[in-house]
Amino acid sequence: MNATDRTPADLLRSALAADAARPLVTFYDDATGERVELSVATFANWVAKTANYLQDELSTEPGDRVALLLPGHWQTAVWLMACHSVGVVAAPGGDPGAADLVVSGPDTLEAARACSGERIALALRPLGGRFPQPPAGFRDYALEVPGMGDRFAPYAPVDPDEPALVVAGREFSGAEVVERARAEAPGLGLTGPVSRILSALPYDTWAGVAAGLYAPLAIGGSVVLCRNLDQLSDEALANRVDSERVTATAR
Repeated sequence: MNATDRTPADLLRSALAADAARPLVTFYDDATGERVELSVATFANWVAKTANYLQDELSTEPGDRVALLLPGHWQTAVWLMACHSVGVVAAPGGDPGAADLVVSGPDTLEAARACSGERIALALRPLGGRFPQPPAGFRDYALEVPGMGDRFAPYAPVDPDEPALVVAGREFSGAEVVERARAEAPGLGLTGPVSRILSALPYDTWAGVAAGLYAPLAIGGSVVLCRNLDQLSDEALANRVDSERVTATAR
């Protein structure tokens, strides 16, 4: 990857330039049987649409805080990178009452109501499906985002030294996210572009977001993100590791 990358959004741009067609995030939900594979280009397209939504429809500005009440999921990864693209602070598992905006899955809607700002709900259904009926007081992400633009440019350059992520009570600048992800990648078994990590860790800890997004992105690798992995037998897990060409695991 490009040694001059200083923000997570820079890492994604470099990944696009290097090989837009390669897989970046492969997602499994072992409670539903869902499997989604996103190439770098497809992932970046979702990020661009979501960043445009944040900037243009929700009027977020650099420094605003977004609480992400979401599990380890491909759409959570999209939201993290969209926040980094705009320059807003992503707070996975953060306090919605202290956030300017909250993004919630279907299981955390009541907690999300503590946010006095905009509330976005994700159904987390297969193929990015919408809610049959949008929850009262929430915008339905799947209803509003598909029509957003496929290219994104921030109104103001994203400062790599400004806060970008708050996870488990620790604040990181964009530059710190990149530096720490690069430094920790070898310890996770990620050594280069062919590296592919299977992660079942939630996204509300540094270990979860590092294994599940930042570290593979930082070294040009990819992630197999697994939700509800405890419902998979040992034999089925071994088969997945083999079929997905996994080279490292984080569980």
